[in-house]
Amino acid sequence: MTADVDPRPVVCFLCTGNAARSVMARTMLADRTPQYRAIGAGTLVLEGHPMSQRTRRALERLGLHDGTHRSRQFGPDHATADLVVAMEPEHVQWVRRNYPEAASRTGTLLRLVRDLPTEGTLGERVAGLGLAEVAAEGREEVVDPASGDQAVFDSCVDVLDGLIDRLILRLP
Repeated sequence: MTADVDPRPVVCFLCTGNAARSVMARTMLADRTPQYRAIGAGTLVLEGHPMSQRTRRALERLGLHDGTHRSRQFGPDHATADLVVAMEPEHVQWVRRNYPEAASRTGTLLRLVRDLPTEGTLGERVAGLGLAEVAAEGREEVVDPASGDQAVFDSCVDVLDGLIDRLILRLP
């Protein structure tokens, strides 16, 4: 984000409500790699809400905590992130419609852990993916645990745990 004094590249995790998936992924990346600034947002957010209790408990299973989280609607500041990591194809489509300037830097987490090259700068590697034109596939979804019980949230955090580790291997 260019207006920020923090020189680290920004990775923005995007889900629907910014209360579960993007919170989990952002917290994991922030905890595991200091080279990136991890932020999160949602496409349909009740602004300023804390994460759900089920999200908090799922993160605690991994020894992670973020007591300061408040939900944020994806906006112009988020659109300047170096990489926008969407939890499902619908989020990619939403960015393309609402923030086309960020479309070339927005992909699903599953696509990025599969296709993001490991050589070159982050900007060069992301640009090489052609994300603004690539079709986002339905199978590229991290399932939203929103209406599930604690076991569904625990399962989601376990899925994200492995995916974030794979993403970190692809980041410099």
